[in-house]
Amino acid sequence: SGESGAGKTESTKLLLQHIMNLCKGNSQLEQQILQVNPLLEAFGNAQTVMNDNSSRFGKYIQLRFQKNTVQGAKLSEYLLEKSRVVQQDTGERNFHIFYYMFAGLSSEDKEMYGLLDPTLYRYISGRFGTQDVAQHWKRKYQEVRNALDMVGFQEQEQVDMQAILAGVLSLGNVTFESEESNGSVKVREASQGWLKAAAVMVNVLSQLVSCVLCSPWSPSVSCCCSLCADARDSIAKVAYSRVFDWIVCKINELLAENVDPEVELREIGILDIFGFENFAVNRFEQLCINLANEQLQHFFNHHIFQLEQAAYKEEELPWETITFKNNEPILNLLLAKPLGLLSLLDEQSAFPQATDKTFVDKLNSSFKGNLHFQQGRGCVLGFSIIHYAGKVQYTAGGFLEKNRDTLPANVRGLFINSVTPLLSVLFTGKSLCCAICASFCIVRCPLMHSLMVLMERMYSANPHFVRCIKPNSQKEPGVVDSQVVLQQLRYNGLLETIRIRRDGFSWRPSFEEFAER
Repeated sequence: SGESGAGKTESTKLLLQHIMNLCKGNSQLEQQILQVNPLLEAFGNAQTVMNDNSSRFGKYIQLRFQKNTVQGAKLSEYLLEKSRVVQQDTGERNFHIFYYMFAGLSSEDKEMYGLLDPTLYRYISGRFGTQDVAQHWKRKYQEVRNALDMVGFQEQEQVDMQAILAGVLSLGNVTFESEESNGSVKVREASQGWLKAAAVMVNVLSQLVSCVLCSPWSPSVSCCCSLCADARDSIAKVAYSRVFDWIVCKINELLAENVDPEVELREIGILDIFGFENFAVNRFEQLCINLANEQLQHFFNHHIFQLEQAAYKEEELPWETITFKNNEPILNLLLAKPLGLLSLLDEQSAFPQATDKTFVDKLNSSFKGNLHFQQGRGCVLGFSIIHYAGKVQYTAGGFLEKNRDTLPANVRGLFINSVTPLLSVLFTGKSLCCAICASFCIVRCPLMHSLMVLMERMYSANPHFVRCIKPNSQKEPGVVDSQVVLQQLRYNGLLETIRIRRDGFSWRPSFEEFAER
Protein backbone atom coordinates (compact mmCIF):
# COMPACT_ATOMS: atom_id res chain seq x y z
CA SER A 1 0.00 0.00 0.00
CA GLY A 2 0.97 3.66 -0.35
CA GLU A 3 0.23 6.83 -2.25
CA SER A 4 -0.18 6.90 -6.01
CA GLY A 5 3.35 6.77 -7.42
CA ALA A 6 4.95 5.31 -4.27
CA GLY A 7 6.14 2.15 -6.08
CA LYS A 8 3.48 -0.48 -5.32
CA THR A 9 3.32 -2.00 -8.81
CA GLU A 10 7.12 -2.08 -9.18
CA SER A 11 7.40 -3.71 -5.73
CA THR A 12 4.81 -6.28 -6.77
CA LYS A 13 6.81 -7.20 -9.87
CA LEU A 14 10.02 -7.54 -7.81
CA LEU A 15 8.20 -9.63 -5.21
CA LEU A 16 6.84 -11.96 -7.90
CA GLN A 17 10.32 -12.33 -9.44
CA HIS A 18 11.75 -13.10 -5.99
CA ILE A 19 9.12 -15.76 -5.26
CA MET A 20 9.56 -17.37 -8.68
CA ASN A 21 13.34 -17.40 -8.08
CA LEU A 22 12.87 -19.06 -4.68
CA CYS A 23 10.94 -21.84 -6.43
CA LYS A 24 14.30 -22.64 -8.10
CA GLY A 25 12.51 -23.54 -11.28
CA ASN A 26 12.22 -22.09 -14.74
CA SER A 27 9.02 -23.73 -15.89
CA GLN A 28 6.82 -22.21 -18.57
CA LEU A 29 4.16 -21.54 -15.92
CA GLU A 30 6.56 -19.40 -13.87
CA GLN A 31 7.51 -17.39 -16.96
CA GLN A 32 3.81 -16.95 -17.81
CA ILE A 33 3.09 -15.64 -14.29
CA LEU A 34 5.90 -13.07 -14.64
CA GLN A 35 4.34 -11.85 -17.92
CA VAL A 36 0.95 -11.16 -16.31
CA ASN A 37 1.94 -7.82 -14.72
CA PRO A 38 3.35 -6.10 -17.83
CA LEU A 39 0.34 -7.34 -19.80
CA LEU A 40 -2.16 -5.91 -17.33
CA GLU A 41 -0.19 -2.67 -17.03
CA ALA A 42 -0.69 -2.00 -20.75
CA PHE A 43 -4.48 -2.31 -20.47
CA GLY A 44 -5.05 -1.10 -16.90
CA ASN A 45 -2.41 1.59 -16.27
CA ALA A 46 -2.18 5.20 -17.46
CA GLN A 47 -0.26 8.41 -16.96
CA THR A 48 -1.67 10.73 -14.28
CA VAL A 49 -0.31 13.96 -12.81
CA MET A 50 0.99 11.95 -9.84
CA ASN A 51 2.43 8.93 -11.64
CA ASP A 52 3.47 8.12 -15.22
CA ASN A 53 2.47 4.46 -14.80
CA SER A 54 -0.50 4.64 -12.45
CA SER A 55 -2.62 1.52 -11.83
CA ARG A 56 -6.21 2.44 -12.65
CA PHE A 57 -7.50 -0.81 -11.15
CA GLY A 58 -6.69 -3.07 -8.21
CA LYS A 59 -5.39 -6.60 -8.56
CA TYR A 60 -5.01 -9.55 -6.23
CA ILE A 61 -2.68 -12.32 -7.45
CA GLN A 62 -3.05 -15.73 -5.79
CA LEU A 63 -0.07 -18.06 -6.26
CA ARG A 64 -0.74 -21.74 -5.45
CA PHE A 65 2.07 -24.06 -4.36
CA GLN A 66 2.69 -27.74 -3.80
CA LYS A 67 6.01 -28.66 -2.14
CA ASN A 68 7.55 -25.25 -2.90
CA THR A 69 6.68 -25.52 -6.59
CA VAL A 70 4.15 -23.14 -8.10
CA GLN A 71 1.22 -25.10 -9.57
CA GLY A 72 -1.05 -22.29 -10.71
CA ALA A 73 -2.17 -18.72 -10.27
CA LYS A 74 -5.41 -16.77 -10.17
CA LEU A 75 -6.00 -13.08 -10.72
CA SER A 76 -8.84 -10.94 -9.35
CA GLU A 77 -9.30 -7.35 -10.54
CA TYR A 78 -11.14 -4.53 -8.83
CA LEU A 79 -12.76 -1.32 -10.03
CA LEU A 80 -11.22 -0.55 -13.41
CA GLU A 81 -11.45 3.22 -13.99
CA LYS A 82 -13.31 2.86 -17.28
CA SER A 83 -14.32 6.54 -17.42
CA ARG A 84 -10.69 7.20 -18.44
CA VAL A 85 -11.47 5.66 -21.85
CA VAL A 86 -13.62 8.69 -22.75
CA GLN A 87 -12.15 11.52 -20.64
CA GLN A 88 -8.77 12.51 -19.21
CA ASP A 89 -7.85 15.66 -17.31
CA THR A 90 -5.02 18.02 -18.29
CA GLY A 91 -1.63 16.35 -18.02
CA GLU A 92 -3.14 12.85 -18.07
CA ARG A 93 -3.47 10.15 -20.73
CA ASN A 94 -5.78 7.32 -21.69
CA PHE A 95 -4.77 3.69 -21.00
CA HIS A 96 -1.27 2.87 -22.30
CA ILE A 97 -2.43 0.29 -24.87
CA PHE A 98 -3.93 2.91 -27.20
CA TYR A 99 -0.58 4.74 -27.52
CA TYR A 100 1.35 1.48 -27.80
CA MET A 101 -0.85 0.44 -30.75
CA PHE A 102 -0.28 3.69 -32.66
CA ALA A 103 3.48 3.46 -32.07
CA GLY A 104 3.91 -0.28 -32.59
CA LEU A 105 1.55 -1.33 -35.38
CA SER A 106 2.91 -1.44 -38.93
CA SER A 107 1.39 0.84 -41.59
CA GLU A 108 -0.39 -2.19 -43.08
CA ASP A 109 -1.88 -3.18 -39.70
CA LYS A 110 -3.00 0.39 -39.02
CA GLU A 111 -4.78 0.38 -42.37
CA MET A 112 -6.39 -2.97 -41.50
CA TYR A 113 -7.68 -1.55 -38.21
CA GLY A 114 -8.73 1.75 -39.82
CA LEU A 115 -6.36 3.79 -37.63
CA LEU A 116 -5.36 7.25 -38.88
CA ASP A 117 -3.18 9.98 -37.37
CA PRO A 118 -3.40 9.66 -33.54
CA THR A 119 -3.92 13.43 -33.09
CA LEU A 120 -7.34 13.09 -34.76
CA TYR A 121 -8.89 11.02 -31.95
CA ARG A 122 -10.96 12.71 -29.26
CA TYR A 123 -10.58 9.83 -26.76
CA ILE A 124 -6.83 10.43 -26.58
CA SER A 125 -7.40 14.21 -26.45
CA GLY A 126 -5.74 14.70 -29.83
CA ARG A 127 -2.32 14.37 -28.15
CA PHE A 128 0.48 11.95 -28.90
CA GLY A 129 4.12 12.21 -27.83
CA THR A 130 7.66 13.09 -28.87
CA GLN A 131 9.74 10.84 -31.11
CA ASP A 132 11.59 9.43 -28.09
CA VAL A 133 8.33 8.65 -26.29
CA ALA A 134 6.93 7.02 -29.44
CA GLN A 135 10.03 4.78 -29.65
CA HIS A 136 9.48 3.76 -26.01
CA TRP A 137 5.83 2.97 -26.77
CA LYS A 138 6.89 0.94 -29.82
CA ARG A 139 9.12 -1.24 -27.61
CA LYS A 140 6.29 -1.55 -25.08
CA TYR A 141 3.89 -2.69 -27.81
CA GLN A 142 6.28 -5.48 -28.75
CA GLU A 143 6.53 -6.48 -25.07
CA VAL A 144 2.73 -6.66 -24.89
CA ARG A 145 2.56 -8.85 -28.00
CA ASN A 146 5.28 -11.12 -26.58
CA ALA A 147 3.41 -11.33 -23.26
CA LEU A 148 0.14 -12.21 -25.03
CA ASP A 149 1.96 -14.97 -26.93
CA MET A 150 3.75 -16.25 -23.82
CA VAL A 151 0.59 -16.37 -21.69
CA GLY A 152 -1.23 -18.22 -24.48
CA PHE A 153 -3.54 -15.83 -26.39
CA GLN A 154 -4.33 -17.02 -29.93
CA GLU A 155 -3.42 -14.84 -32.92
CA GLN A 156 -7.07 -14.32 -33.96
CA GLU A 157 -8.00 -13.32 -30.40
CA GLN A 158 -5.28 -10.67 -30.46
CA VAL A 159 -6.51 -9.36 -33.84
CA ASP A 160 -10.14 -9.18 -32.63
CA MET A 161 -9.10 -7.45 -29.41
CA GLN A 162 -7.16 -4.74 -31.27
CA ALA A 163 -10.03 -4.32 -33.75
CA ILE A 164 -12.40 -3.59 -30.83
CA LEU A 165 -9.96 -1.04 -29.36
CA ALA A 166 -9.62 0.66 -32.76
CA GLY A 167 -13.42 0.69 -33.03
CA VAL A 168 -13.69 2.34 -29.61
CA LEU A 169 -11.36 5.15 -30.73
CA SER A 170 -13.34 5.73 -33.94
CA LEU A 171 -16.63 5.70 -32.04
CA GLY A 172 -15.36 8.57 -29.87
CA ASN A 173 -15.25 10.85 -32.93
CA VAL A 174 -18.93 10.33 -33.78
CA THR A 175 -20.94 13.53 -33.13
CA PHE A 176 -24.65 14.37 -33.41
CA GLU A 177 -27.01 17.07 -34.60
CA SER A 178 -30.75 17.75 -34.57
CA GLU A 179 -32.93 17.23 -37.62
CA GLU A 180 -34.36 20.64 -38.46
CA SER A 181 -37.58 19.17 -39.85
CA ASN A 182 -38.73 17.16 -36.82
CA GLY A 183 -36.23 17.81 -34.01
CA SER A 184 -35.01 14.19 -33.86
CA VAL A 185 -31.31 13.34 -33.62
CA LYS A 186 -28.97 12.03 -36.29
CA VAL A 187 -25.23 11.42 -36.68
CA ARG A 188 -23.52 14.47 -38.19
CA GLU A 189 -22.66 14.11 -41.87
CA ALA A 190 -19.04 15.04 -41.11
CA SER A 191 -18.63 12.11 -38.70
CA GLN A 192 -20.31 9.42 -40.84
CA GLY A 193 -16.84 8.17 -41.78
CA TRP A 194 -15.96 7.61 -38.10
CA LEU A 195 -19.26 5.78 -37.58
CA LYS A 196 -18.51 3.47 -40.52
CA ALA A 197 -14.94 2.87 -39.26
CA ALA A 198 -16.23 1.93 -35.80
CA ALA A 199 -18.91 -0.35 -37.30
CA VAL A 200 -16.42 -2.09 -39.61
CA MET A 201 -14.06 -2.80 -36.72
CA VAL A 202 -16.79 -4.50 -34.67
CA ASN A 203 -18.41 -6.11 -37.75
CA VAL A 204 -21.89 -4.63 -37.47
CA LEU A 205 -23.83 -2.40 -39.87
CA SER A 206 -23.23 1.33 -39.35
CA GLN A 207 -27.00 1.94 -39.68
CA LEU A 208 -27.57 -0.34 -36.68
CA VAL A 209 -24.97 1.54 -34.60
CA SER A 210 -26.56 4.84 -35.60
CA CYS A 211 -29.97 3.47 -34.64
CA VAL A 212 -28.76 2.35 -31.23
CA LEU A 213 -27.13 5.70 -30.49
CA CYS A 214 -30.04 7.86 -31.57
CA SER A 215 -33.18 5.76 -30.97
CA PRO A 216 -33.62 6.12 -27.18
CA TRP A 217 -34.28 9.82 -27.45
CA SER A 218 -37.64 11.30 -28.45
CA PRO A 219 -37.89 14.78 -30.06
CA SER A 220 -39.25 16.16 -26.79
CA VAL A 221 -36.14 15.27 -24.83
CA SER A 222 -34.05 18.36 -24.13
CA CYS A 223 -30.32 18.24 -24.82
CA CYS A 224 -30.86 15.09 -26.90
CA CYS A 225 -27.51 15.48 -28.72
CA SER A 226 -25.78 15.46 -25.34
CA LEU A 227 -27.72 12.33 -24.34
CA CYS A 228 -26.64 10.58 -27.56
CA ALA A 229 -23.04 11.53 -26.77
CA ASP A 230 -23.50 9.98 -23.31
CA ALA A 231 -24.82 6.79 -24.95
CA ARG A 232 -21.78 6.73 -27.28
CA ASP A 233 -19.40 7.12 -24.33
CA SER A 234 -21.24 4.42 -22.36
CA ILE A 235 -20.79 1.96 -25.23
CA ALA A 236 -17.07 2.81 -25.47
CA LYS A 237 -16.55 2.36 -21.71
CA VAL A 238 -18.41 -0.93 -21.49
CA ALA A 239 -16.67 -2.34 -24.59
CA TYR A 240 -13.23 -1.52 -23.14
CA SER A 241 -14.06 -2.85 -19.67
CA ARG A 242 -15.39 -6.09 -21.22
CA VAL A 243 -12.13 -6.54 -23.12
CA PHE A 244 -10.22 -6.01 -19.86
CA ASP A 245 -12.43 -8.50 -17.97
CA TRP A 246 -11.95 -11.01 -20.80
CA ILE A 247 -8.16 -10.66 -20.61
CA VAL A 248 -8.28 -11.40 -16.86
CA CYS A 249 -10.59 -14.41 -17.38
CA LYS A 250 -8.36 -15.71 -20.17
CA ILE A 251 -5.26 -15.35 -17.97
CA ASN A 252 -7.00 -17.32 -15.22
CA GLU A 253 -7.95 -20.11 -17.67
CA LEU A 254 -4.39 -20.37 -18.92
CA LEU A 255 -2.72 -20.24 -15.49
CA ALA A 256 -5.13 -22.50 -13.57
CA GLU A 257 -3.47 -25.34 -11.64
CA ASN A 258 -3.72 -28.79 -13.18
CA VAL A 259 -3.50 -31.02 -10.09
CA ASP A 260 -5.66 -33.58 -8.31
CA PRO A 261 -8.47 -31.69 -6.49
CA GLU A 262 -7.73 -33.79 -3.39
CA VAL A 263 -4.23 -32.31 -3.12
CA GLU A 264 -4.01 -29.45 -0.62
CA LEU A 265 -2.24 -26.41 -2.07
CA ARG A 266 -0.60 -23.61 -0.08
CA GLU A 267 -1.21 -20.05 -1.20
CA ILE A 268 0.51 -16.67 -1.24
CA GLY A 269 -1.63 -13.70 -2.28
CA ILE A 270 -0.27 -10.31 -3.34
CA LEU A 271 -2.58 -7.29 -3.34
CA ASP A 272 -1.51 -4.34 -5.51
CA ILE A 273 -4.21 -1.71 -5.40
CA PHE A 274 -4.41 1.90 -6.54
CA GLY A 275 -2.90 4.37 -4.06
CA PHE A 276 -4.56 7.23 -2.21
CA GLU A 277 -5.24 10.14 -4.59
CA ASN A 278 -5.80 13.87 -4.16
CA PHE A 279 -5.84 15.76 -7.48
CA ALA A 280 -6.80 19.33 -8.40
CA VAL A 281 -10.16 17.83 -9.47
CA ASN A 282 -11.36 14.71 -7.64
CA ARG A 283 -14.32 12.77 -9.01
CA PHE A 284 -16.33 9.63 -8.26
CA GLU A 285 -13.34 7.46 -9.21
CA GLN A 286 -11.12 9.14 -6.60
CA LEU A 287 -13.78 8.54 -3.94
CA CYS A 288 -13.83 4.81 -4.81
CA ILE A 289 -10.02 4.64 -4.76
CA ASN A 290 -9.74 6.51 -1.46
CA LEU A 291 -12.46 4.37 0.15
CA ALA A 292 -10.47 1.24 -0.76
CA ASN A 293 -7.40 2.81 0.86
CA GLU A 294 -9.42 3.73 3.97
CA GLN A 295 -10.41 0.07 4.29
CA LEU A 296 -6.83 -1.14 3.88
CA GLN A 297 -5.66 1.37 6.50
CA HIS A 298 -8.34 0.08 8.89
CA PHE A 299 -7.20 -3.49 8.18
CA PHE A 300 -3.60 -2.46 8.95
CA ASN A 301 -4.66 -0.78 12.22
CA HIS A 302 -6.68 -3.83 13.22
CA HIS A 303 -3.73 -6.20 12.83
CA ILE A 304 -0.84 -4.02 13.96
CA PHE A 305 -2.47 -2.20 16.88
CA GLN A 306 -5.69 -3.83 18.05
CA LEU A 307 -4.85 -7.55 17.75
CA GLU A 308 -1.23 -7.07 18.84
CA GLN A 309 -2.05 -5.12 22.00
CA ALA A 310 -4.99 -7.41 22.81
CA ALA A 311 -2.56 -10.38 22.76
CA TYR A 312 -0.21 -8.60 25.21
CA LYS A 313 -3.07 -7.86 27.60
CA GLU A 314 -4.39 -11.42 27.36
CA GLU A 315 -0.98 -12.77 28.39
CA GLU A 316 -0.84 -10.14 31.19
CA LEU A 317 2.42 -8.67 29.97
CA PRO A 318 3.44 -5.28 31.36
CA TRP A 319 2.32 -2.98 28.55
CA GLU A 320 1.54 0.70 28.15
CA THR A 321 -1.19 1.09 25.53
CA ILE A 322 -0.10 2.79 22.29
CA THR A 323 -2.86 4.96 20.84
CA PHE A 324 -3.31 5.20 17.08
CA LYS A 325 -5.39 7.21 14.64
CA ASN A 326 -8.54 5.11 14.22
CA ASN A 327 -10.26 5.79 10.88
CA GLU A 328 -13.45 3.87 11.75
CA PRO A 329 -15.57 7.09 11.91
CA ILE A 330 -14.58 7.86 8.30
CA LEU A 331 -15.60 4.35 7.18
CA ASN A 332 -18.93 4.80 8.98
CA LEU A 333 -19.47 8.09 7.18
CA LEU A 334 -18.90 6.36 3.84
CA LEU A 335 -20.32 2.86 4.38
CA ALA A 336 -22.96 2.96 7.13
CA LYS A 337 -26.47 1.74 6.23
CA PRO A 338 -28.91 3.30 5.56
CA LEU A 339 -27.35 6.75 6.01
CA GLY A 340 -23.75 6.41 4.81
CA LEU A 341 -22.59 8.36 1.77
CA LEU A 342 -22.71 5.38 -0.59
CA SER A 343 -26.15 4.31 0.65
CA LEU A 344 -27.43 7.84 0.02
CA LEU A 345 -25.83 7.75 -3.44
CA ASP A 346 -27.61 4.47 -4.26
CA GLU A 347 -30.87 5.90 -2.95
CA GLN A 348 -30.56 9.02 -5.14
CA SER A 349 -29.50 6.93 -8.15
CA ALA A 350 -32.80 5.03 -7.93
CA PHE A 351 -34.80 8.25 -8.48
CA PRO A 352 -35.01 9.28 -12.17
CA GLN A 353 -35.56 12.93 -11.18
CA ALA A 354 -32.59 13.06 -8.79
CA THR A 355 -29.56 15.15 -9.79
CA ASP A 356 -26.04 15.61 -8.51
CA LYS A 357 -27.31 18.71 -6.71
CA THR A 358 -30.10 16.84 -4.87
CA PHE A 359 -27.44 14.27 -3.88
CA VAL A 360 -25.14 16.96 -2.45
CA ASP A 361 -28.09 18.62 -0.67
CA LYS A 362 -28.87 15.23 0.91
CA LEU A 363 -25.24 14.87 2.07
CA ASN A 364 -25.20 18.39 3.52
CA SER A 365 -28.32 17.75 5.58
CA SER A 366 -27.31 14.21 6.65
CA PHE A 367 -23.71 14.99 7.69
CA LYS A 368 -24.12 18.44 9.18
CA GLY A 369 -21.79 18.57 12.18
CA ASN A 370 -19.82 15.45 11.17
CA LEU A 371 -16.12 16.15 11.82
CA HIS A 372 -15.04 14.24 8.71
CA PHE A 373 -17.39 15.99 6.26
CA GLN A 374 -17.36 19.56 4.98
CA GLN A 375 -19.84 21.27 2.70
CA GLY A 376 -18.59 22.57 -0.64
CA ARG A 377 -17.68 26.21 -1.03
CA GLY A 378 -17.79 28.42 -4.09
CA CYS A 379 -19.59 27.84 -7.38
CA VAL A 380 -18.41 24.24 -7.96
CA LEU A 381 -20.92 21.64 -6.77
CA GLY A 382 -19.10 19.37 -4.32
CA PHE A 383 -18.08 18.38 -0.81
CA SER A 384 -14.95 17.46 1.18
CA ILE A 385 -14.03 14.34 3.17
CA ILE A 386 -11.32 14.44 5.86
CA HIS A 387 -9.64 11.11 5.05
CA TYR A 388 -6.97 9.38 7.15
CA ALA A 389 -4.42 10.77 4.67
CA GLY A 390 -5.84 14.29 4.60
CA LYS A 391 -8.68 16.43 3.28
CA VAL A 392 -9.92 15.74 -0.26
CA GLN A 393 -12.35 18.02 -2.07
CA TYR A 394 -14.66 16.11 -4.44
CA THR A 395 -16.46 17.54 -7.47
CA ALA A 396 -19.95 16.00 -7.42
CA GLY A 397 -20.66 16.38 -11.15
CA GLY A 398 -21.25 12.94 -12.71
CA PHE A 399 -21.61 11.02 -9.40
CA LEU A 400 -25.16 9.79 -10.13
CA GLU A 401 -24.45 8.97 -13.77
CA LYS A 402 -21.33 6.95 -12.90
CA ASN A 403 -23.07 5.12 -10.07
CA ARG A 404 -26.00 4.22 -12.34
CA ASP A 405 -23.63 3.18 -15.14
CA THR A 406 -26.37 3.48 -17.77
CA LEU A 407 -26.19 1.56 -21.04
CA PRO A 408 -28.87 1.54 -23.78
CA ALA A 409 -30.67 -1.81 -23.58
CA ASN A 410 -30.38 -2.53 -27.30
CA VAL A 411 -26.57 -2.34 -27.24
CA ARG A 412 -26.28 -5.90 -26.00
CA GLY A 413 -28.28 -7.26 -28.94
CA LEU A 414 -26.22 -5.19 -31.35
CA PHE A 415 -22.92 -6.68 -30.18
CA ILE A 416 -24.18 -10.24 -29.70
CA ASN A 417 -25.03 -10.19 -33.42
CA SER A 418 -21.52 -9.03 -34.36
CA VAL A 419 -19.61 -11.48 -36.52
CA THR A 420 -16.45 -10.67 -34.55
CA PRO A 421 -16.33 -13.79 -32.34
CA LEU A 422 -14.67 -12.03 -29.39
CA LEU A 423 -17.20 -9.17 -29.29
CA SER A 424 -20.10 -11.60 -29.41
CA VAL A 425 -18.59 -13.56 -26.49
CA LEU A 426 -18.07 -10.39 -24.42
CA PHE A 427 -21.79 -9.55 -24.51
CA THR A 428 -23.22 -13.07 -24.18
CA GLY A 429 -24.32 -15.02 -21.12
CA LYS A 430 -23.51 -13.91 -17.61
CA SER A 431 -21.00 -11.26 -18.65
CA LEU A 432 -23.68 -8.56 -18.37
CA CYS A 433 -25.66 -8.77 -15.13
CA CYS A 434 -28.20 -6.00 -15.21
CA ALA A 435 -31.74 -5.01 -14.37
CA ILE A 436 -33.93 -3.65 -17.15
CA CYS A 437 -35.26 -0.18 -16.41
CA ALA A 438 -37.29 1.57 -19.12
CA SER A 439 -35.02 1.75 -22.19
CA PHE A 440 -31.87 1.31 -20.15
CA CYS A 441 -29.78 -1.31 -18.48
CA ILE A 442 -28.70 -0.15 -15.04
CA VAL A 443 -25.46 -1.89 -14.11
CA ARG A 444 -25.11 -1.16 -10.38
CA CYS A 445 -21.75 0.13 -9.29
CA PRO A 446 -19.82 -2.96 -8.14
CA LEU A 447 -17.90 -0.98 -5.53
CA MET A 448 -19.55 -2.30 -2.37
CA HIS A 449 -19.58 -5.96 -3.39
CA SER A 450 -16.08 -5.80 -4.82
CA LEU A 451 -14.58 -4.26 -1.67
CA MET A 452 -16.53 -6.61 0.59
CA VAL A 453 -15.13 -9.69 -1.19
CA LEU A 454 -11.62 -8.22 -1.09
CA MET A 455 -11.73 -7.47 2.64
CA GLU A 456 -13.11 -10.96 3.40
CA ARG A 457 -10.05 -12.36 1.63
CA MET A 458 -7.73 -10.07 3.57
CA TYR A 459 -9.18 -10.91 6.99
CA SER A 460 -9.00 -14.67 6.31
CA ALA A 461 -5.26 -14.49 5.55
CA ASN A 462 -2.07 -14.09 7.55
CA PRO A 463 -1.03 -10.61 6.35
CA HIS A 464 2.37 -9.07 5.76
CA PHE A 465 2.40 -5.35 4.96
CA VAL A 466 4.67 -3.70 2.41
CA ARG A 467 4.41 0.06 2.97
CA CYS A 468 5.61 2.04 -0.05
CA ILE A 469 6.81 5.60 0.63
CA LYS A 470 6.89 8.23 -2.11
CA PRO A 471 10.14 10.25 -1.92
CA ASN A 472 8.87 13.45 -3.59
CA SER A 473 5.82 14.86 -5.38
CA GLN A 474 7.63 15.85 -8.59
CA LYS A 475 8.19 12.32 -9.97
CA GLU A 476 11.95 12.99 -9.75
CA PRO A 477 14.53 10.19 -9.25
CA GLY A 478 17.14 10.48 -6.49
CA VAL A 479 15.31 13.27 -4.60
CA VAL A 480 14.04 12.77 -1.05
CA ASP A 481 11.71 15.48 0.29
CA SER A 482 11.78 14.91 4.04
CA GLN A 483 8.46 16.71 4.62
CA VAL A 484 6.66 14.59 2.02
CA VAL A 485 8.13 11.43 3.58
CA LEU A 486 7.31 12.48 7.16
CA GLN A 487 3.70 13.27 6.21
CA GLN A 488 3.26 9.72 4.84
CA LEU A 489 4.93 8.15 7.91
CA ARG A 490 2.46 10.05 10.11
CA TYR A 491 -0.82 9.35 8.33
CA ASN A 492 0.09 5.71 7.62
CA GLY A 493 0.59 5.11 11.36
CA LEU A 494 4.19 4.04 10.79
CA LEU A 495 5.62 6.09 13.66
CA GLU A 496 3.28 4.26 16.07
CA THR A 497 4.16 0.99 14.31
CA ILE A 498 7.84 1.62 15.02
CA ARG A 499 6.98 2.11 18.71
CA ILE A 500 5.00 -1.11 18.92
CA ARG A 501 7.79 -3.01 17.14
CA ARG A 502 10.44 -1.50 19.41
CA ASP A 503 8.60 -1.94 22.71
CA GLY A 504 6.69 -5.10 21.86
CA PHE A 505 7.52 -8.67 20.87
CA SER A 506 8.01 -8.71 17.13
CA TRP A 507 9.65 -12.18 16.97
CA ARG A 508 7.62 -15.03 18.46
CA PRO A 509 9.14 -18.47 18.03
CA SER A 510 7.31 -21.59 19.17
CA PHE A 511 8.62 -23.27 22.34
CA GLU A 512 10.08 -26.02 20.13
CA GLU A 513 11.98 -23.51 18.01
CA PHE A 514 13.24 -21.72 21.10
CA ALA A 515 14.42 -24.93 22.77
CA GLU A 516 16.14 -26.03 19.56
CA ARG A 517 17.90 -22.69 19.38
